Amino acid sequence: MANACNVPSRTIFTGDNLDILRGINSECVDLIYLDPPFNSNRTYAAPLDSEARGAEFDDVWTLDDMKEEWLDEIEIRMPALFHLINGAKLAHGESMAGYLTFMSVRLLELHRVLKSTGSIYLHCDDTAAHYLKSIMDALFGWRNYRAGIIWKRTSAHNDSRRFGRVQDYILFYSRRGMINADDIRIPLDPEYVEQFYRYEDARGVYRLSDLTAPRIGTGETGRLWRGHDPNKSGRQWNAPLRGHYAAWIEENFIPGYREIVSPLARLDALDDVELIYHPPNNGMPALKRYLESNPGQVPTALWIDISPVGPHARERTGWKTQKPLALLERIIAASSNPGDLVLDPFCGCATACIAAEKLGRQWIGIDILPQAAEVLRDRARRELQIPLDDGDGSGWEDWTPFILTEPTRRTDLTLLHPLDIKSEKDLLYRSQMGRCIGCEYELPLHVLTIDHIVPRSRGGLDAVGNLQLLCHTCNAIKGNRTMEYLRTELRRREILTD
Repeated sequence: MANACNVPSRTIFTGDNLDILRGINSECVDLIYLDPPFNSNRTYAAPLDSEARGAEFDDVWTLDDMKEEWLDEIEIRMPALFHLINGAKLAHGESMAGYLTFMSVRLLELHRVLKSTGSIYLHCDDTAAHYLKSIMDALFGWRNYRAGIIWKRTSAHNDSRRFGRVQDYILFYSRRGMINADDIRIPLDPEYVEQFYRYEDARGVYRLSDLTAPRIGTGETGRLWRGHDPNKSGRQWNAPLRGHYAAWIEENFIPGYREIVSPLARLDALDDVELIYHPPNNGMPALKRYLESNPGQVPTALWIDISPVGPHARERTGWKTQKPLALLERIIAASSNPGDLVLDPFCGCATACIAAEKLGRQWIGIDILPQAAEVLRDRARRELQIPLDDGDGSGWEDWTPFILTEPTRRTDLTLLHPLDIKSEKDLLYRSQMGRCIGCEYELPLHVLTIDHIVPRSRGGLDAVGNLQLLCHTCNAIKGNRTMEYLRTELRRREILTD
């Protein structure tokens, strides 16, 4: 069944991801993870005896990769990206400019298909990480940058003449700002436990935490309790009311605890069940926080606890750039919910697809290599224990991925309800389905300008029938000339191919 993207869930496309992305509806994807080429100046090939047998791609970039029509589109849709690419060309060289052009035109489409509540994770290394960060800032908004995750992808290299490059970077952007912290918690650091959980009673090991908060309390939070005045030190009472520990207290010791509104009443309730520690020197009382109640810590942006895919790992496909399943499971669990749609436009050996399936998400994968579909089938059989069709009609059961080689067609281009049409420009925008009549790129209304089909200098009228919308670039090319001239020039520049 097709989802809001007009693409069936559990679909893997093989082909040019730019063409495929252009066939996906806008704002329909909840989470994007992409592990694109890194501009490593290397050629990657999978061994012939591996699952990815024979798959190969060049991660080598030149000016030939900086197609003129891509640059024209970038300049029209996001001028800031156009200038960033030119700056990279001057600062770093033609190879970087070609690579960034390739990435930018695809990131423009990824920005379009991502929901306003969605998240995107871009996997890269330090070859182009800082240029890609600038591009992501321009597209997704620097205020929506959430983390630059560092993943330790390998152990130290045996090279004493330089600092070992053992890390990858994952640029994380989201308007939500929050992650599903409880779904990705990891065990506490043993050194942290040893240092802070230094107390023990009949209930178990615990640490002490403050029962006060900054600022003098003007109401009940500033009153005396058990002879202690928090205002003397410029603070106020702050017995826990929300969070994991308050829920644990309610479940194990004080039924209805989180419904106690009075701060002093909560302190009394905690003291009655001996959850408050009173120092022998009559110092400020402290809250006992038991190790048993701690659900674990949320990972920092430094991920050293996920190992790369080892040579004998069950998930290994033989593809040198394969990422571990645990890495994708953490990302997907952190920034999506069951039933959400995950998109990987460079899916390679289908790790994101497998992880999404395991976690109950919908997914779409895209890869230029046809081997990606076969790798997906093999991994589903092995890692998900899903019986696949062996030709006798006995497999697949209710798990049937779609393998498509052609883009789908968008169904979301019916623009502007008749009641929203307040001007000639609105009417033209609706009739042109939101596209420039010249280059045929889909563009926002404010980017398009009204043009006379037959120029006024040649007798053209100001009537609606002689008006059309062109982007700034097409309008400049056409000038006072005819549409035939414009289309001929666009074909010469390979912006139009028909």
